[in-house]
Amino acid sequence: MLKVPQHQVAGHEAGIGKLGPLVDESGRFYKPLQGDERGASEVAFYTSLSTNSGIPEHIQRFFPTFYGTQLVEASDGSGLLPHLVLEDLALGRVNPSIMDIKIGSRTWAPEASEKYIQKCLKKDRESSSLSLGFRISGLQIYRSKELGLWKPGKKAAQKLSREEVKLVLRRFVSSNTLNDLDSRPDCAFASTVYGGSTGILSQLLELKAWFEDQTIFHLYSCSILVIFEKELALKGKNPGAQIKLIDFAHVYEGRGVIDHNFLGGLCSLIKFISEILTAPNECGIEVSAKADHKNLTADNGVVADHKNLTDSDNGVVAIQKNLTTSDNGVVADQKNLTVSDNGVLADQKNLTVSDDNCVVADQNGVS
Repeated sequence: MLKVPQHQVAGHEAGIGKLGPLVDESGRFYKPLQGDERGASEVAFYTSLSTNSGIPEHIQRFFPTFYGTQLVEASDGSGLLPHLVLEDLALGRVNPSIMDIKIGSRTWAPEASEKYIQKCLKKDRESSSLSLGFRISGLQIYRSKELGLWKPGKKAAQKLSREEVKLVLRRFVSSNTLNDLDSRPDCAFASTVYGGSTGILSQLLELKAWFEDQTIFHLYSCSILVIFEKELALKGKNPGAQIKLIDFAHVYEGRGVIDHNFLGGLCSLIKFISEILTAPNECGIEVSAKADHKNLTADNGVVADHKNLTDSDNGVVAIQKNLTTSDNGVVADQKNLTVSDNGVLADQKNLTVSDDNCVVADQNGVS
C-alpha cells in the first residue's frame, strides 16, 4: 500500500489534489516523473549510474538505489502515472533529523530558457545561494519525545540568510534545539554527526575529491540530503549520519569541464561544517525573541527581516533587491555577479567559486 512520506522536508508534497512522492512498506520511494525533458533527463541519469565506469563504487553509495520506473496511482487522483522508483532514504529511521541542501550558487544551466533562468535567479537572490553557494531547501530537527520534530515551512527555510544558514547548521547538531529563540546552539553532537572517520564531513570530503576530477556531469539544482538520528546520539550510539545526492532533473554533459558550480557550493558547505567542528561554541549571530516578527520567519529558531535587508559578517547592510554582500563588505549587483568569501566579484554566467582554494574560477578554463 502506498502512502505519503512521513519525513519529506522539501519538494512537492502529495495530498488531495496534489501530485507528490509516495512510499511503500518495502522501502521504495515513488517520485512522479515529470512529463517534459526533465523527467527524461532524470531517468537517463539514474539509468547510466550503474553502467558508467567514470563513477567509482565508493561514490555510487552517495546516490539512492534506482529500481527503474513504474506506473502507479498518482497521489492527486489523476490515475496511473509513471514514477521513478528509488530507495526510501528514511526507511527504518525513527525521528530522523534531515536537511535538504541545494548545492550551487547557480541553480540553472546556461542551456535553460530565459524564462526558467529568471525564475531560478529570483529564488537564488532571495536565499543564501548567491552568497554561500548553497541554500537549505527544507529541514526537520528532532528535539525530544515531548516536543517531537521542529519542521519550519519550506518557504521560510529557503529564504534563510547566510548568517541564519550558519546558525541552522549548528542547531542541526545541538541538544538545545527548542523553541527558545534566545538560546545559543550547544553543538553537543557536532563531533558525533559531523566529525569522525564516517561522519558527514568525511563523506563530503570524499565527494569533493571526486568532483575535483569528474567532468562527466554538470549538476544543477541538485541537493545533498543530510540525515541522522539524534535519539541514537543521545544514547551514545552511532547516529547513522549519512549524505545522499538527490534530484537530477537538470543534469547536463560535462564535456571534459569540471563542474565548478557544484564544486564551489560543496566546498563552501565543507568550510562551514569544518568551522563548527573547530569552534563548536562560537555562534555568528545573536538571536532575540523580541525581534519584530512582521517580516520574519516564524517557529524556526532563527530570526531575519527578509523583506529588504541582509547582513554580511561585518554588519554591512545591502538592499536585497539588487545587491549582495561579501564577508568583507564588497557589494555586487546580483543580476550578473556573485561574491566569493574573499570579496572577489565574478560574472555569474561564466564564473563560480571554489573553496579551500575557493577562489573564483572561470568555467571556460580561465582562473
